[in-house]
Amino acid sequence: MNISKGMVRLLAAGLLASATGAHAELARITIDSDLTDTSVPQLHALYDGHRYTIRQVVDWYLARIARYNPVYRPVEQVFADEARALADQQDAAGGPSASHGPLWGVPIVIKANTSIAGKVTTDGWAGYTEPGRELVAPRDATVVARLRAAGAIVIGHTNMPDFANSDTNRSSSFGRTGNAYDVRFSPGGSSGGTVTAVSANLAMLGNGTDTGNSIRMPAATSALVGVFPTRGLVSIAGIAPLDWLLDNTGPIARNVTDAAITLGVMAGEDPLDPATVGSAQKAQKAPYTAYLKADALKGKRFGVPAFILQGLGMPFHGVPAVVPDGAAARAMANAGIPLDPRTRAAFMRAIDDLRSLGATVVIDDSILPASFAHAAARIATYPYVREGTDTFLATFGPAQYHSSAEYERVMGTPIGAPVIGTDPGASQFLNGDIQIRQRQVATDPDAEKNLFAPRRQVLQQYLATLDRLQLDGYVYPAIQMPPVDETMPQDGAVSEGPHSLTSWVNMLGVPAVVVPGGFYASGLPFGLEIAARPYHDGDLLGYAYAYEQGTHHRHPPVLVEQGLLGDAP
Repeated sequence: MNISKGMVRLLAAGLLASATGAHAELARITIDSDLTDTSVPQLHALYDGHRYTIRQVVDWYLARIARYNPVYRPVEQVFADEARALADQQDAAGGPSASHGPLWGVPIVIKANTSIAGKVTTDGWAGYTEPGRELVAPRDATVVARLRAAGAIVIGHTNMPDFANSDTNRSSSFGRTGNAYDVRFSPGGSSGGTVTAVSANLAMLGNGTDTGNSIRMPAATSALVGVFPTRGLVSIAGIAPLDWLLDNTGPIARNVTDAAITLGVMAGEDPLDPATVGSAQKAQKAPYTAYLKADALKGKRFGVPAFILQGLGMPFHGVPAVVPDGAAARAMANAGIPLDPRTRAAFMRAIDDLRSLGATVVIDDSILPASFAHAAARIATYPYVREGTDTFLATFGPAQYHSSAEYERVMGTPIGAPVIGTDPGASQFLNGDIQIRQRQVATDPDAEKNLFAPRRQVLQQYLATLDRLQLDGYVYPAIQMPPVDETMPQDGAVSEGPHSLTSWVNMLGVPAVVVPGGFYASGLPFGLEIAARPYHDGDLLGYAYAYEQGTHHRHPPVLVEQGLLGDAP
């Protein structure tokens, strides 16, 4: 058989193309293996060993967003050009990662209520995206500035429900976000976009915000670590508020080490947030990685809040003093959420884990009983929510409006009711002669009995119980039920859940962390929440780390490239 020179060249080209394709496929498999669920220290080791450039890593994450965002929809805005340009700058700078910053070359996402200079702060609401009248941030939120200064590369803004005012993740500005472990199910809200992005490895980590459960509950649905710092440890300046007296921000990550590194970056006093003033003297000192010890649970004692096991709730924003006890009791009854038997069983398994790691867990009806929940329900913040929105817009609003009143003049319609205190559904006791008018907390003669006195009383109960039983903290389920299926009605309607009974953490401002606590039979995650004394954030992260290292519950989700349509409920 005669073979021409041309045929030889064609055969050689084909073999070369095949070899090149095989090499490219091997390289893709290798980088997938190296970067999936990697930690910040592992990534820095890859950089310092010259295995990958920062640009290659950023491109890998951006490619995953392009591949999976159409299905799961966690990232509302992608900042590809800026991210690649910064990656190139960082590569050109060279040198060991540690010499540049603790988050050098780390691709992160930022929740869409957190200001990024020059970008639209959608806050999940279509009203802030109106052409020509967008809420374009004039500057970075304090936490964004600190994350950038530490070397982080912001690759996107994550989806969230309107104004962060929901336990699931459907927004008027972008639509629905699905759970990374099963797109049909809810990732929780309001930080559902960040948790799905981080869990699905579309970013290494991100920030969440939390007004009633919104870091911790979504982290629990998605096998992540979510940190609610002591209020005052981290600035909320530049974050569009839902309720500034309850709001907080903290890291969401796939492991406790990354969460601890990121919290150390985010923490610090800020003149734009008075709650942070003096925190440096009260707080355990960073780096928080110093508290991460595998035996941190040995000899520790934790109590289980009785009211959570009993399913006793409290109305969001609390019940103002003007509301009679009868109406307050009805509002509390309406806010109750039974503990699902599947969640109770998962929690008991987590308690077994804690005990096997050397901790004592005390279950007793006297530990934060019903009376605690009733007292916490009287910490009332709803009369002051507009003040937070106006303070935010004054510094972080666009040129067109710097208050809720200016927005209404410009747009001819008010800002959404939940953030300016005109939402009749926000408090179940707003009826008849009871009217809750918006006031300034510093000048309101009722602020002491609405807010400050009940908060002092409940915090004292919280601390006294720790002292009486010599407890190091509290443990409980982060949510009262497994993640919910959003493809079909439940109880006659599409679910607005899942739901939690953890808003008392916001009311007191004490630190709490969620850590992966296992999986339900369905394959969906269960999250364990731990709370501790104010400003003992390092100890708290230590407990979470010891639990994580002793159980290794987390595994990454298996993603799909086809799923629910973008307009699914």
